Amino acid sequence: MPHAPAQPIGHPSAGGFAALGVPPRLLAALTAQHITSPFPIQTATLPDTLAGRDVLGRGRTGSGKTLAFGLPLVARLTESGTPRTARRPRALVLVPTRELANQVHATLEPLATAAGLRSTVVFGGVGQNPQVSKLRQGVDVLIACPGRLEDLIGQGHCDLGAVEVTVLDEADHMADMGFLPGVKRLLDRTPKRGQRMLFSATLDNGVDVIVRRYLDAPVTHSVDSVTAPPPSMTHHVLEVVPTDKAAVVRELASGQGRSLLFTRTKHAAKKLARQLSAAGIPAVDLQGNLAQNARERNLAAFTAGDVRVLVATDIAARGVHVDEIELVVHVDPPTEHKAYLHRSGRTARAGAEGVVVTVMTTEQRRDVADLVRRAQIKPVRAAVRPGAAEIAELVGEPAPVRHLAAAASAPSTAGGRSRSPHASEPSRPGGGRRNRPRNRARRLSRDARSTNAA
Repeated sequence: MPHAPAQPIGHPSAGGFAALGVPPRLLAALTAQHITSPFPIQTATLPDTLAGRDVLGRGRTGSGKTLAFGLPLVARLTESGTPRTARRPRALVLVPTRELANQVHATLEPLATAAGLRSTVVFGGVGQNPQVSKLRQGVDVLIACPGRLEDLIGQGHCDLGAVEVTVLDEADHMADMGFLPGVKRLLDRTPKRGQRMLFSATLDNGVDVIVRRYLDAPVTHSVDSVTAPPPSMTHHVLEVVPTDKAAVVRELASGQGRSLLFTRTKHAAKKLARQLSAAGIPAVDLQGNLAQNARERNLAAFTAGDVRVLVATDIAARGVHVDEIELVVHVDPPTEHKAYLHRSGRTARAGAEGVVVTVMTTEQRRDVADLVRRAQIKPVRAAVRPGAAEIAELVGEPAPVRHLAAAASAPSTAGGRSRSPHASEPSRPGGGRRNRPRNRARRLSRDARSTNAA
């Protein structure tokens, strides 16, 4: 079967989901969420996946892959009519992180519910008893991280012998995190006759082996350049002297839009979030030392706009799919270009504009030059001091002083504290987003069309 033509990610494709073969019950579920226009990865893959073929989908994060595999998964389970049984899920979605597991579940659950199916998540870092209880009751769709799932299988709480559809989401990230041996063991437990779908931005680090070993004559759809950043994303490198770095980072984080700041270590993420909150810039951290409830609370606060700044490490931020992140700051430049592209991919999602800033010291010039060369980007460069015009242009209108003062008087949420730093702050329209004219225009344009789930 010929492949669908490549289309730029971020722009809805012509036509609707009905033309792609999505069943009426699922169309109604999509319409209820105001999702009416498929994105290119969905347009390319759905005719094949709904027909039951194995599919390899390649596209960057934020391209709409969850619905691309979620719709055919639910449709196939509905068509088969196999009754669910205790401990034996009928579909398996493997993901690298618990944050991604929760976000995939949030997208799939309305579809599953509309079809009369049950779905649940399984991941580590939390007690297993609630997960065991749901498996015992019987689930149709299981979204899981490999480590916890293998553990539950070893204890006899789960059996993959009834799986009809298997999905590997962000397979390249699972490879980066060392999960592929466990993924192979889990795939070996699923029936060979089942449908399999794999979505990944790249096929390196062993992902190609998974494709050859477990997918049966897969139809490949690549709707985007694997490494090239979106055209709506602009890149900047700001060179600072070490003594100015903290002040420059504070200024970058001071805008009214959502900002995601990356540090290299867990300790640095926690420290920076606390420093920003103490300076009157509401911030939370997302790093591996946080308990699961604290991770979920901090991510929810950022997603809801209760705080504008999230400080994260690479591993913790995998699976963070939050729309309308306007600024990504590499506080500590990554050492690997794939990490740079993954971090940067948190902004400019689904056609929105985004800005990526790398803060480097003079000593890091050579490393950053090599980094951007391998990432195939040409950033705008500037040497800056605190208060520089270049910073103000990137940040736009700073948060009003009265808001910063109110936030400074409230406890920080860094480290997982439960009270929002906006508890004493007067509400403002837009959920803390920038109010510059071009951004208002962009939001109006975005609201005028139906947006899609990533």
